Amino acid sequence: MGSTKSAFDLSTCARPNILKLEPYRCARDDYKDDGTNILLDANENAYGSGLDLAAASSLNRYPDPHQNELKQLLCSLRNTHTHTSKTLTPANLFVGVGSDEAIDALLRCFCTPSVDKILTCPPTYGMYTVSAQVNDIAVVKVPLTSDTLTLDVPAIKSALSADKHIKLAYLCSPGNPTGALLKKDDIKAILEHDWNGVVVVDEAYVDFAEDGTSLAEWVTEWPNLVVMQTLSKAFGLASIRLGVAFADPAVARLLNSLKAPYNVSTPTSVLAIQALEPAALEGMRATRAKLVAQRDRLVKELPRIEGVGRFRGGFSANFLLVEMLDRPGGKPSNEVALQAYEGLAEERGVVVRFRGKEQWCEGCLRITVGTEAEVDRFLKELQSTLKNVFAKKAAVPDAEKKEEEANNIVS
Repeated sequence: MGSTKSAFDLSTCARPNILKLEPYRCARDDYKDDGTNILLDANENAYGSGLDLAAASSLNRYPDPHQNELKQLLCSLRNTHTHTSKTLTPANLFVGVGSDEAIDALLRCFCTPSVDKILTCPPTYGMYTVSAQVNDIAVVKVPLTSDTLTLDVPAIKSALSADKHIKLAYLCSPGNPTGALLKKDDIKAILEHDWNGVVVVDEAYVDFAEDGTSLAEWVTEWPNLVVMQTLSKAFGLASIRLGVAFADPAVARLLNSLKAPYNVSTPTSVLAIQALEPAALEGMRATRAKLVAQRDRLVKELPRIEGVGRFRGGFSANFLLVEMLDRPGGKPSNEVALQAYEGLAEERGVVVRFRGKEQWCEGCLRITVGTEAEVDRFLKELQSTLKNVFAKKAAVPDAEKKEEEANNIVS
């Protein structure tokens, strides 16, 4: 049978902005996991959730489209009255499939394709830009400050004033990949700016920061603030894909109106509710304490390894951003960082994340905090890997020198 003739041409039929997309890739795409690898690349909770993953019922029925019980538990968690005397209610919430659904829903809610724009502050989470590209929304980038990796508030305000088409400003706190908590006063300055748009604060890692840090309850004070969170990180529930957006009731209503009717599955809802019950919260906090202890250990011990440079950003997440140097005591090097990244994964079964191509991240690896045993192994393997990298670098000049001497003898 011959080939079927058709006028169909994918390159002209599909939307141009979609044709430019690349599939999502992670560090694990590059290395086969045989079950023995130490996975310190994706900022997961290495200890897991401790919940009964078999707990789910009524799978023959559609899920609850409103999730009021889950929303109330989330409100109870964040109603600390640290930042306001007002109280969150389920009317302040949107729940969806990870934070990514909220990121995309906000774009579709506020931005007209090919007209409006968003603002991001690199280095930052890549899905803001990916979702903008999917929705044909331009991105205005105002980098974090080069020295401290904090918000450049004057530059952000200037950008917002200069372009009325910027409708959303995505701010990550603690930042990914920086691990740095944004200053409350900096966020307030942007909220107060004379600008018709929404400030979106992504708090995916906020439970690794000090208690009371979350600004979720602040949405009761600021109608132009949305605070996103997730159960993927500190709660150890990455697989259930549960994301949350706290917002003014009017904004939350818009997000809930445009979502799919049954976007959160029953198993996801059941497990999320379990995770927010008092006993499970105590378990989460105990696990968090273990991870924070290992984070503090890495902060102390990594600088003792020859070839490790500065920490970039901060210490408020379950990962660290750290420089690899071109030689002990030298300057940051993408070449060494890449060799260390590949050597750790290919030869030693330890997978981290190379971040050297991002703004202000020359020579940087992002290292997820693991269990005590995983951190033991990581520190040992990193030290050995860097020794090998520097030994190979030292051997190259010697080989070149011998070749030059041989050429001189021949001539």
